[in-house]
Amino acid sequence: MLGIGVIIIALILLMYLAYRGISLLILAPILAAFTVLAGSNDPIMASYTQIFMVATGGFIIQYFPIFVLGAIFGKLMEDSGSAEVMANSIIQMLGEKRAIIAVVLSCAVMTYGGVSLFVVAFAVYPIAAALFKRADIPKRLMPATIALGAFTFTMTALPGTPAIQNAIPMPYFGTSTFAAPGLGIITGLVMFVLGILWLSYRVKRSAQEGYGKHNDDTVVTDKKPRKSAAGEGSDAMKISHKSRQSLPTAFVATLPLILVIAINLLFTEYVIPQMQTDYLQQPKYGATTLDAVRGIWSIIAALVASIVILITMNWRRLPYLTKTLDSGANASLLPIFNTASLVGFGAVIAALAAFEIIRDSVVQLGGDNPVISLAIAVNLLAGMTGSASGGMSIALSTLGKTYMEMGQVAGISPELLHRVTAVSTGGLDALPHNGAVITLLAICGLTHKDSYGDIAVVAVAIPLISLVILILLGTLFGSF
Repeated sequence: MLGIGVIIIALILLMYLAYRGISLLILAPILAAFTVLAGSNDPIMASYTQIFMVATGGFIIQYFPIFVLGAIFGKLMEDSGSAEVMANSIIQMLGEKRAIIAVVLSCAVMTYGGVSLFVVAFAVYPIAAALFKRADIPKRLMPATIALGAFTFTMTALPGTPAIQNAIPMPYFGTSTFAAPGLGIITGLVMFVLGILWLSYRVKRSAQEGYGKHNDDTVVTDKKPRKSAAGEGSDAMKISHKSRQSLPTAFVATLPLILVIAINLLFTEYVIPQMQTDYLQQPKYGATTLDAVRGIWSIIAALVASIVILITMNWRRLPYLTKTLDSGANASLLPIFNTASLVGFGAVIAALAAFEIIRDSVVQLGGDNPVISLAIAVNLLAGMTGSASGGMSIALSTLGKTYMEMGQVAGISPELLHRVTAVSTGGLDALPHNGAVITLLAICGLTHKDSYGDIAVVAVAIPLISLVILILLGTLFGSF
């Protein structure tokens, strides 16, 4: 029991200290060492070099291209003016009377196309602030509106999204980013509709109470976001309000996003399955299978092709291309190392004898349905770490093989396990200590007291409701 208590204390400390702003690069190895010293008789140095660092390095090896290419793509969209054009186009098309939907869709289109949610938040904020002011919508609702479009259905539910949360489950279940597309679309629609209904209700309620631009809508334009514990919102990801000779047309701005999804689908379903890949069975290629690498290969191909096309179409709008590429690549390093450190922390926890008791208890929570157990495990770890990708990585690295075996015994498809895992990361991850939440509030110049209540509804409560619906549909009808 002592070992279990140590693990719980370590997770609580991780959650609290990360919220206080201490880097996960420091926290993860220190707390891993704490669990070894206080909760076991294992050698501490061997636990660090042979467990923590091996797991950390393994994550970086597997997902480094996605982090780097995704960050470069987002930075190119930012510096070329494409992100600004897309946000403006959607908002102008829908008008200020539909300000909430306009902002949500602006964020959703960009994040679904592969633009970092932090770049999206910086790009959309100034436009959303002006639109909210004209529409007399309280500014305190802006973070929840941006969160709905950037942190929820496009991050976890919609099939094909290149978000890392949708990529991490692939090698564990042998799936692609398009796993269970029908269930993903339904789940995404539930999040979108319920989120819009809640925010619309809050706008009407605020109007009845007399709140609006004459009360709490002073727009803050010089607020500098502080760096979160996860490193997102760094200076490298800020929108540079430089003067541009010309902005791209809506078509030029949108095409790269469309191509990310289209090329990803093309490679996933047609190109890669037709390739001769028997060589993957050789030891020098990891003695792996095509299913284990197909999803990663598809996203890499989609992002590389879209980056090349984006640069080609915006060559004159990117006078400092080398600087843009460097900034994008550099901005990816801290997030991936933070997430990888969490994976290393999880590996050390999983190696403790006490973890076997926790694992068996979690696995039994769902009874005969491993999907329920999987959803609970991922949500709890995402909540404790304040990171969707970090919590998912810990859960899958420690229990992924177990859930795959349980799913096979129960006749549950790997596609359903993938989609449930992805959607589960988007629930308790958005608790107050989450780095994205902290950064978003800082961008908007607001506090947790001002706006977190609505963020909790659209980014925690509604995704959890959607997850329940997903599990019910998946249990009744299987994956589709």
